[in-house]
Amino acid sequence: MANIDTDNTENSEMQAKLLSQALPYMQRYENRTIVVKYGGHAMGDVELGRAFARDIALLKQSGVNPIVVHGGGPQIGAMLSKMGIESKFEGGLRVTDEKTVEIVEMVLAGSINKEIVAMINAEGEWAIGLCGKDGNMVFAEKVKKTIIDPDSNIERVLDLGFVGEIVEVDRTLLDLLAKSEMIPVIAPVAPGRDGHTYNINADVFAGAIAGSLSATRLLFLTDVPGVLDKAGNLIKQLSVSEAHTLIADGTISGGMIPKVETCIQAIESGVEGVVILNGKTAHAVLLEIFTKHGAGTLIVP
Repeated sequence: MANIDTDNTENSEMQAKLLSQALPYMQRYENRTIVVKYGGHAMGDVELGRAFARDIALLKQSGVNPIVVHGGGPQIGAMLSKMGIESKFEGGLRVTDEKTVEIVEMVLAGSINKEIVAMINAEGEWAIGLCGKDGNMVFAEKVKKTIIDPDSNIERVLDLGFVGEIVEVDRTLLDLLAKSEMIPVIAPVAPGRDGHTYNINADVFAGAIAGSLSATRLLFLTDVPGVLDKAGNLIKQLSVSEAHTLIADGTISGGMIPKVETCIQAIESGVEGVVILNGKTAHAVLLEIFTKHGAGTLIVP
């Protein structure tokens, strides 16, 4: 009588169970577009980076059309320091002068972008690095932001230099890449009609891309599990109106407010659902897309 490898049998049964649970979700997202904003601590961890790249490759292999938009604030700060350029902030936002925007473009559209592309390619897929300049994908203009001066209580306009807001998105290039089986990896840098280069907030950039494509899902990989209630418990799902209520009563506060507001803007521009989830969890993207309970907070219309 042949010996039975109990461990291998149990492992195979577990894999079959997981696959059977994931299959309906694979079918649901087949040929659908999912935009993933990649940033936070996950970008600085080699193993988490590989897990992320594997997730994106598996999405493509499952018939999904994934698009990656990435940030890089800490890496920009480190390079500016290395180059002897002082980082200045106004109203919590980095002032981006002409020298700084050159470094921003070099880091975002250069080293970080190509590193992510290489990780996905190493998983057997074809990724291509882009920024908003490629194919006139995105046009921006200088951001206009006002704050109340705490000393004088007078409203004043912030001059953030070459920090931009998106005014136009052309999806032509992204549609062509989807048909060619390529995975776009996009840096949030864009030209203006005035000939200048602008640095765009990566969350806002991802939301604009997802909205232009009427994406099924937009995933924000962050450093927190998602939106928490006042007791610190994860809220699994929110409507837009419920999100507004939680902002008004102070449940959603601090840095989570602009994140949730960006989610709401993305939904209003045509995205079916936006998820805030923890990028420090290995395979967070697959857990969100291919499991029943997901991995973060889903915000829907």
